[in-house]
Amino acid sequence: MTIGKIIAIANQKGGVGKTTSAINLSAALARKKKKVLLVDSDPQGNSSSGVGVRQGDYKYQLYHCYTQEIPIEDVLIVPNKKVKLTIVPSGIDLAAAEMELFPVKQREYVLKKMLENVRKDFDYIVIDCPPSLGLLTINSLTAADSVLIPMQCEYFAMEGLAQLIKTIRSVKKSLNKKLFIEGLLLTMFDKRNRLTFQVEKEIKKHFGDQVFKTVIPRNVRLSECPSHGQSVIEYDVKSTGAQAYIKLAREFVRRQK
Repeated sequence: MTIGKIIAIANQKGGVGKTTSAINLSAALARKKKKVLLVDSDPQGNSSSGVGVRQGDYKYQLYHCYTQEIPIEDVLIVPNKKVKLTIVPSGIDLAAAEMELFPVKQREYVLKKMLENVRKDFDYIVIDCPPSLGLLTINSLTAADSVLIPMQCEYFAMEGLAQLIKTIRSVKKSLNKKLFIEGLLLTMFDKRNRLTFQVEKEIKKHFGDQVFKTVIPRNVRLSECPSHGQSVIEYDVKSTGAQAYIKLAREFVRRQK
């Protein structure tokens, strides 16, 4: 029996397209007839609202799984019949989970144990991590097979990356020996800006083939679709943003072979 691959999408630097990438890579994979579970592990709950799941739509969320009130399989939601994507929703209550986990034995493994119950039902499980390196992110990295790192094409792109990679190495050494970096994804790519190409060159110099060939452009449709509770695949599949994530999904699947 094959079990789903778990990918954590992480970067403690905010505003780099992390949630946008979590939603739209998941939707693009679902469009390819893959069974995809999106786990919203960010207390801001943007992945949930970004696929049309609002706070009032559910009684239980990921927080209640962390506190062992309810198993994760009982909080799964399929928000849209058009793109068959399943989500574990989240909300502000999840922020309290970090404090509540501190006295728990093997607290870094809680999410990993949760996902073992549903892993066999999916081809891919995508975790949208919070923009921090706290216990929720450590749980995500411990549960994951790989990490995808979105990076904005701007002057401070490399800022904080060293700390993230240090954390990934630390988790790999002590908690999850199989963890590896799936790749770095360049986001908010602006072909009109010379700095964009300078940043791209610098990142590729440091990371080589680990950088995805697909880049995600700055795109109005990508900015608009969250307010409609849709992935860009549903909102405007012909837009450059949607086509970029469809291309990324193809490249991502090729890398698995």
